[in-house]
Amino acid sequence: LCCCEYVDRRGRRNHIAACCCDCEELDDGCDRWLTCKSLPPGALERIADTIADRLRVPWFSGAVKINVSLVPPLVLLPVFLHVAALHFLLGLIILTSLPVVVLWYYYLTHRRKERTLFFLSLGLFSLGYMYYVFLREVVPRGHVEYSQVVVLTCGLIFMLAALSRAKKDPGYLPIPAGNEKPSHQGLPNKSVRGSSSGLHGASGAASSRAVNGEAKGYCRMSAEQPEGVKKDWCTKCQLVRPARAGHCRLCGRCVRRLDHHCVWINSCVGEQNHQAFILALSFFMLTSVYGITLTLHTICRGQTPFVALLYCPGAYSDYSSALSFTCVWYCAIVTAGMGYILLIQLLNISYNVTEREARLALRDNTGRRLLGGLVIDTGHYNRGLLCNWGHFLSLGSSPPQRSAEDIV
Repeated sequence: LCCCEYVDRRGRRNHIAACCCDCEELDDGCDRWLTCKSLPPGALERIADTIADRLRVPWFSGAVKINVSLVPPLVLLPVFLHVAALHFLLGLIILTSLPVVVLWYYYLTHRRKERTLFFLSLGLFSLGYMYYVFLREVVPRGHVEYSQVVVLTCGLIFMLAALSRAKKDPGYLPIPAGNEKPSHQGLPNKSVRGSSSGLHGASGAASSRAVNGEAKGYCRMSAEQPEGVKKDWCTKCQLVRPARAGHCRLCGRCVRRLDHHCVWINSCVGEQNHQAFILALSFFMLTSVYGITLTLHTICRGQTPFVALLYCPGAYSDYSSALSFTCVWYCAIVTAGMGYILLIQLLNISYNVTEREARLALRDNTGRRLLGGLVIDTGHYNRGLLCNWGHFLSLGSSPPQRSAEDIV
């Protein structure tokens, strides 16, 4: 392949120069539009798939496909922020509509069970663009010291390092060789269940060994499985998964101690990356609040950050101040959302419950609502605040133990 040639989604050799022609779906759609006829079912989806497949850039080994979900944040975010800086009312409309659009797109992709890079791209580009505006518009005013810029930069680097670690393997369970269904008829009925929910009410003694590294001995925590929580059989991965593991319908894999699938990192949060996920959120909160404080102290002199965020008389006196103030409000909205996520995560860790277990408990009406419904206590793994945090800090510290039953 030359640098402008590629193999399309139908397996045919194609060329970037041919992107504006030879599109049967688009031709048929235009013909129907000119003759005032309705499009057949699925025509728009096929046209969108064709356009997404042809969105490529030349490269050494052939044209490389660009993920369509990466483009909107790179193009629309700077445009919207610059337009919002033109007037206070424009800023109010745009900053109010942006969260609504993001939430709408989240529910759209969540309903379709689609993975998307939109949120990861939006988050990373927002960080980079806010840092660029800070260096270009705020630092030259002379009210920010270089040591403060260094602290802000280090916080950003630490957050990106933790985010990179959180993007790695969350603890996927190995898929059986050849995707063959392992024989589990010889396993006791009490150890394997036909459901894939991961939480079951059961009777009898729990397993006599620690599974998935869940029991570490903190505060006399028994190495036995809590009653009512047992291994179960995943019909999609065709494997027996340990307690607290779950199947992610977006990733198509089972994950040890699955918490949830996070769209902001485009990956699951599980046993191996939960600590890094919390660390990334914490660094983001500290860095964002620090950057917001430095910016408000610069453009709203003599006012506290909270008061300046609500009332800053000279914010729209010049375009530079208006852009900085608009970016501060955008950062404040994002920080509030991430702060809520971090709060829920910290409360769940304090009660040793995962987000997935909380949703299942709400669905089955088996959990207790605490702290005004912010946390759902399932009662299976809660051993007290210190023990729960000790258990969380030990996640991934040792490889999961495998028993003879698992091997068989």
